[in-house]
Amino acid sequence: MTTTKKSQTKTPAKKPKTTKSTAKTIKTVASSKKIYHYILAIVFFAVAVITAILLKPKDNIVTEAYSVIHETKFGGVYIKSTIDDFNGLGFKYGDSVNVEFSNGYKLEDIPYYNGYYVDIDEPLLIAYPGYDYIKAAVNYGDDLWVTAGLTEKDTATISLNKREKYLKIQKASDLKYSDAQGSTPDTTFANFRVVKAGDIKTGNLFRSASPIDNSHNRAAVVDRLIKNAGVKYIVDLSDSEEDIVTHINKSDFNSPYFLSLYNDKKVVALDMTAQFKSKDFEQKLIKGLTAMANHSGPYLVHCVEGKDRTGYVMMIIEALTGASYKQMVNDYMKTYEEYYNIAKDTDKSRYETIKEKNIDLMLYYVTGNSDTNDKENLAGIVDYDERVKSYLISLGMSEVSINQLVSNLTK
Repeated sequence: MTTTKKSQTKTPAKKPKTTKSTAKTIKTVASSKKIYHYILAIVFFAVAVITAILLKPKDNIVTEAYSVIHETKFGGVYIKSTIDDFNGLGFKYGDSVNVEFSNGYKLEDIPYYNGYYVDIDEPLLIAYPGYDYIKAAVNYGDDLWVTAGLTEKDTATISLNKREKYLKIQKASDLKYSDAQGSTPDTTFANFRVVKAGDIKTGNLFRSASPIDNSHNRAAVVDRLIKNAGVKYIVDLSDSEEDIVTHINKSDFNSPYFLSLYNDKKVVALDMTAQFKSKDFEQKLIKGLTAMANHSGPYLVHCVEGKDRTGYVMMIIEALTGASYKQMVNDYMKTYEEYYNIAKDTDKSRYETIKEKNIDLMLYYVTGNSDTNDKENLAGIVDYDERVKSYLISLGMSEVSINQLVSNLTK
């Protein structure tokens, strides 16, 4: 019997018919999606506009009346608002501001910076990294607290004068460095170096950041470096005796070598401000240099960062021992090269600005050129030693002590 198989050919499935009703539904959904996207775009745009409006700096800011404190380390007026709180009101670095004290004293159209980017004797409002509060001050000038006749009962009100008036200077001068150890060699991190200018004996004079004030996380590093260098006497420009005791009693104190010298009475604490034209500064300068004359080295001179006060005292010592203008400038500017990467070859504009506003003006002052319009060519002066010696004698330092200091440093 023969069996015949039936064909198993499959019948194709029928495609669903698209009715008019279905097409209309699809079009409606697509249209709804477009409307949704349009609405979403409008919402995003509105949020962006509102955010921009809210974040736009206000141009009519006037603060509350803040209480004031005498800032004695550098000389000036702490205005009791933290930097973050003050900037949160809408003030920006580079703005022009007015400061009015309750006793009637005013500072009008002064720059608000995060560094001392004004000429010597010029006022500013500053939010320096590490400061407790914003501060009104005169750069290297007279103590504003005294000049303004302030007391702790007074207050200060700050208002925005003109938005971004000094922004170009802020951007050009903004200086920052890291407090994190390890990104640079320890000597660079500690701003520690041997001073080689003039006839100073190699290994007899060092400069650095503070080996005891750990506000910039450098004290222990400096302490180890000065021990290795064999430092025997320290001129502490920034601390008082009370400050030193406070540092020693802090939980993060880790400077045993400094402590050993301090206990042996091999540290002179001067508690100097940065106002090098003031009588207080001048008297303490003579005290420190006389102490060096009366003790043998090697010596360390330091302030907090080893930059401003230390830079001025180094200039005096270097000039006394026969340093040239170029040597003094190179030593002063080395801090800016290593801390801020501002070198003459790579950042000439900022390098020259800092040099002219700091070390040059200091040299004009001690050589008797500060009040003359026709200033001498600093590089052409050949008798810095005699001029600085006369300057120190005029401040009360004896010629015997000056000669002894030079002898201690050079022989």
